[in-house]
Amino acid sequence: MNGLDSPLRGRGLSAALGRLPTGAKVFLILVGALLPLALIALFTTLQTTRSADDEARERLTVTAQESAGNLENLLANHVAQLGEALAALERNPDDAPSCTRLAGTYAAQSQAHFVVRDASGRTLCGRPFDQTRMIDLPRGDLAARIVPGGLLLRISGGNGATATAYYPRDLLAGLARPSGFVPEYGAALIGHGDRLTLRALKDNGPLDRGKSLRSNLGVDDLALETTMPGAPITSPLVIATVLLVVMWIAAAAIGWFVVDILLIRPLRQLRSSVANYQPGDVIDTERLGPIPAQEIRELGDTFSEISRTVQAHEADLAKGLVQQTRLTREVHHRVKNNLQVISSLINFHARAARGEEAANAYASIQRRVDALAVVHRHHYAEMEENRGLELRSVIGELAANLRATASEQARGMGITLEVESLLVTQDVAIAVSFLLTEIIELAVSCNPAAQIRISIKAPEDADRAVVRVSSPALVGGPTFEGLVEKRYGRVLLGLARQLRTQLHHDPLVGAYETTIAITGRF
Repeated sequence: MNGLDSPLRGRGLSAALGRLPTGAKVFLILVGALLPLALIALFTTLQTTRSADDEARERLTVTAQESAGNLENLLANHVAQLGEALAALERNPDDAPSCTRLAGTYAAQSQAHFVVRDASGRTLCGRPFDQTRMIDLPRGDLAARIVPGGLLLRISGGNGATATAYYPRDLLAGLARPSGFVPEYGAALIGHGDRLTLRALKDNGPLDRGKSLRSNLGVDDLALETTMPGAPITSPLVIATVLLVVMWIAAAAIGWFVVDILLIRPLRQLRSSVANYQPGDVIDTERLGPIPAQEIRELGDTFSEISRTVQAHEADLAKGLVQQTRLTREVHHRVKNNLQVISSLINFHARAARGEEAANAYASIQRRVDALAVVHRHHYAEMEENRGLELRSVIGELAANLRATASEQARGMGITLEVESLLVTQDVAIAVSFLLTEIIELAVSCNPAAQIRISIKAPEDADRAVVRVSSPALVGGPTFEGLVEKRYGRVLLGLARQLRTQLHHDPLVGAYETTIAITGRF
C-alpha cells in the first residue's frame, strides 16, 4: 500500500501529533492542562506571601524600635543617675542632696529598688533588698545580669563603693509595651546567655510562623528580642492552597489517564500475548484492537515478525532433526552390520586356520572386534536418551562373549563380576572394554583355567570409579613378565593413556587397578 494512503500520514494537527513519540504527547498534554492552574496558584501565592511578609516585617520593626527605645532610655537615665550619686557619695558619704535626687529618680518607678554601699558594705543611700544576694556581679564600671524575676545593675566606684539597682519583670514588661494599638507580640530580655521572658507570644501553634528582631540596649550585653507571629491564614492563602491541591490532583488524574490509555493498557495486552506465546505459534496483534501509541504498534509488529521467523526456523529445525535422526540410525545400523560381517569373516578364517597359534590369533582378534561391537550396540540403544552407556550391562555381555569364544584349553576359565550400575561415555566404554579384554587375554595366556574377578565401584556423589581386575594368573612371574614385555604391556599403557589415568599392577596379589570417569548412575 502506498505510504500516502496511511491514516498516520495525513495532514493537520492530529496527523502531526500522531507522528510524535508517546513521551512528547504526554508532555504536551500535561503542560497544556496544568499551565493555567500553575500560573494562577503561583501568582496568588507569591503576591499574598509577599504582602503579608512585608506587613508583618513593618509591624515588627516599629514595635521593636519603640519597646527597645523605652527600655534603653530608662536604663541609660538610671545608669547616669547611679553613676553621679555614686561619685558624689564617694567624695562625701554625707551628701544628702545626691541621695535625695537618686531617690526621686527611682520614686517614679515604684517597683524598682536601689542601694549604694561603700567599700566596707555600709549603706550610704537607698535601702537593701534581697535580690542583691542572687548573683555575685563582677567588679567593673558597669555590669548587668538577669536574675530570677528581674534584672540587676551594678556600677563600681573607684574606692570600692558600689551602686546596685533591681528591676522586676513586671516593670520591664510595662516599659517594653508599645503605646497605642498593641499587636500580638512577644518580648524577652537577653544577656550573657540568660533569658528573661517579659511577654509570651500567645496561641503560637506548631504551624505558625514567627519573626524575631533583636535590639541592643547599650547596657553591658543586654538586648531586647521582640517576636511577632507571621502572616495569618487569610482567604488568599486558603485559595492558593486549595488551588495547589487541585492542581496536584488534576496532574495525577490526567497523567494516570493519559499514561494508562496510551501506554499501560496496550503494553499489558501485548505482554499477555507474548507470555502466552508457544514455539511454533504466531503472535497476532490484530486481535488487540487499535493501539494509540505508535511505538507499541511497531513493537507488536516486531513481535509478530519474530514469531513468524521463529515458526519458520522451528519447522526447518524439525525437518533437519528428522533427517539427522534417520541418517544417524542408518549409520549405526551399517556400522553394526559391518562389525558383524568382520566378526563372521574372522570366525570363518579361524576355522580354516592351520595350527593352534594361528587359530588363537584369529580368536584374539575376534574377541576385540566383539568388544567393540558390544559397546557400539549399547551406545545405539542409549542414543535416544543420551544419558550414556550403562557399564554393568556392557561388561556383562563382554564377559559372556569372552567365555563363549574361549579356546578349548580355556574352557575352565571363570569370570566373576561385581559392577555397579554406572553411566559412562562411549569413548570410556570402548577403552574399558579393550582394557578388560587385554587383561583377561593376559591372564588366560598365563593360565588357561584362570579365575578372574572384575570389580567396578564408585563412592556416592563421585565423578570417578575404581576398576579392579584380580586373578592368581596375574601374579608376577617369568611367564607373566615375558608376556607383558613382548605383547601386552604397550597396549595396556596406551589404553590407560586414552582413559587419561594411571594403570597400577600389584604383582604380589595379582591385580590391575585404575580409575575411570563416570557421568552418573543408572
